[in-house]
Amino acid sequence: MILQSLAGLPAFLVYFCTAIVAVVAYLFVYTRVTAHNEFDLIRANEPAAAIALGLSLLGFVLPLVSAITHSANVWDCLIWAGIALIVQIIVYYLVRLPVPKLSERIASGELAAAIWLGLSSLAAGALNAACMVY
Repeated sequence: MILQSLAGLPAFLVYFCTAIVAVVAYLFVYTRVTAHNEFDLIRANEPAAAIALGLSLLGFVLPLVSAITHSANVWDCLIWAGIALIVQIIVYYLVRLPVPKLSERIASGELAAAIWLGLSSLAAGALNAACMVY
């Protein structure tokens, strides 16, 4: 019975490791695209940066979960993870339009700007995940 339960362990490990790689890649790319340095701000105990980055990460992970669930294989999953990353970058640029100097405002600790960016990223991620139908 235990061996039957563990039969899916190799696939779990492959997809889990793929997800970790995708998340690290997302954080690497996203934090270089934004005009503020999220990790420096988080290390300096700036909640606005943590809120914005954390919610954008959730906005990326939701479609990644959908990709893992629906993909035909790991490569398919990685392609959709790349699409999810692109969507999040587009959202970052779009939400800057109605809020001038968004990154500067987040860097200065303005929570409203951080919440706007973070929840917009999360909303886009939820829509992205829902649209990933095969």
